[in-house]
Amino acid sequence: MAKLCLCCTILLLLFTSVSAHSDFFTSIGHMTDLLLVERDLVSSLKDYIRAEEDKLQRIKRWADRLDVLATAGSQDPEGFLGHPVNAFKLIKRLNTEWVELEGLVLTDVSDAFVSNLTIQRQHFPNDDDQTGAAKALMRLQDTYELDTETISSGRLPGSSSVAATSSVLTVEDCYDLGKVAYSDVDYYHTELWMAQALKQLEQGEESSSVDAIAILDYLSYSVYQQGELERALDFTKKLLELDPSHQRANGNLKYFEYQLSKQKKLEVVGNEEQRMRKKNLGRSDDYLPERKQYEKLCRGEGIQMTPRRHSRLFCRYYDNGRHPRFVIGPLKQEDEWDSPHIVRYHDIVSDRDMEKVKELAKPRLRRATISNPTTGVLETAHYRISKSAWLGAYEHPVVDKINRKIEDITGLDVSTAEDLQVANYGVGGQYEPHFDFGRKDEPDAFEELGTGNRIATWLLYMSDVQAGGATVFTDIGAAVQPKKGSAVFWFNLYPSGEGDYRTRHAACPVLLGNKWVSNKWMHERGQEFRRRCGLRWND
Repeated sequence: MAKLCLCCTILLLLFTSVSAHSDFFTSIGHMTDLLLVERDLVSSLKDYIRAEEDKLQRIKRWADRLDVLATAGSQDPEGFLGHPVNAFKLIKRLNTEWVELEGLVLTDVSDAFVSNLTIQRQHFPNDDDQTGAAKALMRLQDTYELDTETISSGRLPGSSSVAATSSVLTVEDCYDLGKVAYSDVDYYHTELWMAQALKQLEQGEESSSVDAIAILDYLSYSVYQQGELERALDFTKKLLELDPSHQRANGNLKYFEYQLSKQKKLEVVGNEEQRMRKKNLGRSDDYLPERKQYEKLCRGEGIQMTPRRHSRLFCRYYDNGRHPRFVIGPLKQEDEWDSPHIVRYHDIVSDRDMEKVKELAKPRLRRATISNPTTGVLETAHYRISKSAWLGAYEHPVVDKINRKIEDITGLDVSTAEDLQVANYGVGGQYEPHFDFGRKDEPDAFEELGTGNRIATWLLYMSDVQAGGATVFTDIGAAVQPKKGSAVFWFNLYPSGEGDYRTRHAACPVLLGNKWVSNKWMHERGQEFRRRCGLRWND
């Protein structure tokens, strides 16, 4: 075997301890718990409302009864009180019954609701989670080239009309998205979402907390920061029409007019170039050289499979050289790509077994981490947004069953493989382009495992995804769509042991739905007689 590569910059997802409510937006598996918590709180709130309504009804009955007595007595007070029964009852009411009424009015029926809310609040998302969810929406907006109207109306690709009706953003929601972008010095998205908020306001949507003045203030500054002085001046003038005394706007008006008077020659930029220049303001330090290719593939564009090459891809029944398990019941194997060879196996794991794997993993899901290439410290990263857990074969027969099936299908030894990694991608969940194997410039890749480099990757899809979430290979221009119960498999190393750089791949953001996958990474150790070495680097 080739000399083992040492340390990978992008390490395995680790099962680490983090705060209970950290990064909820990265896992729909966890957010379903939040939905159940909210349903419980709504039920508790309704109980409180019913208790308050019952209390008010009792007080109303008191008031109605006393109103009749007071009305009767006020017509002839002396005659009314001349009757000893009326006199007795008046004294009794004032001495006893009004005190009881006071006790009823002061009774606090909110204790149960407040207590429940206090208990559940410890599981609520925090400000960081809300900010992360907002950034996820903007990431989806960019990757899938969605306009703010499409997102705000809930009409996402793949969504039903019923879902769209109940999944709309209010003026306040759009305004808050714009503020998140503004705090991140992302003036491109600030402008987009503030403009959407203003549009909805002008169309008649009511808002109790956001007005046009606040929105125009953000809009004028965000377009100014993008070099559009004339538009900044227009927004400022509109703001001053609504509030002539606005101090900052008055100052900006003079400044913008002065800057425009100095600007003698405007740069002529094409519409598309101008749009991309503005968009890139939200990505001032983009570390990803193939971002455009990555996002195009996520949208189903730029796939580099010619009709002639596609005609050479086949579906077949596969028995892995008449393996005893598959002679009678061969597998359904489909070619996804020719070079490197990527294959998909259909109907590999039953729904029941996949649900069991999710059940085992869910309590242990934690935010994915990477190893900082400079410090070596494990940390979260904005380009790897998912939650994962690791399951050993000894933990449940289902896990052992899946491991044995992987070995039987691939012919590779799984005794030196890593544990089964289960990952859940939630709102905007993704993993940007990366290699699964350790490269030569990473001298310590997988050294602690002592099993060599990652020779192959097995990726099982445990859910269908309504939109987005494809696995794309940026170097070769391939895209593989999630399909529940199917698994894709490829070799990361050539038979010579050299890394196959064509296998650089990514998990596209989930646009709509919930994506569950499980990975199995096989290593070089143990494969010496199962996949023989090649003499040339690309054998």
